[in-house]
Amino acid sequence: MSSALNNIDQSPLEAVKDAVKSFEALTADEKLGLLWVLYDNMGGSITPAAPGAANPQFTQTLLSGVKAMEQQEQLEFMRNLVEKKDTEYTRQYSAFTKDNKLVFWYELALLMTEGEVIPMPRNYSLPSAASELFNTISQMEFNDQITVLRDAVIDMGPAA
Repeated sequence: MSSALNNIDQSPLEAVKDAVKSFEALTADEKLGLLWVLYDNMGGSITPAAPGAANPQFTQTLLSGVKAMEQQEQLEFMRNLVEKKDTEYTRQYSAFTKDNKLVFWYELALLMTEGEVIPMPRNYSLPSAASELFNTISQMEFNDQITVLRDAVIDMGPAA
């Protein structure tokens, strides 16, 4: 983990860039775990923070497809997204606007919480690098937190 993440003299823009860089250095499963924990902790604030996502119905087709998958297929789909693999489903995600990508992960986290999509293991705890990054992001201003989330999810899936 970059020591810059703990530098309180850092500008918010530098802190966001460092957080995104640290996110990108995580493994696929660490990224998924961190996204789930972040959305679980701040999810209710994400939809209003993405005003450009006025058309969340665009995410519903992909979410319906994910819900129809077996749980292991759901997990594989999520891993494929963070690993930027080119599949039918990840291409659908790549076509979303950046705000709809943010909303997609929020809606996916809701479905995980409701048990409609493979849930996180009951006793899940973040590995140390992801936990440190979670703490860093949690201490940021809300708009910077949203920017980190948006920047983390925007490039997932294959290049559009």
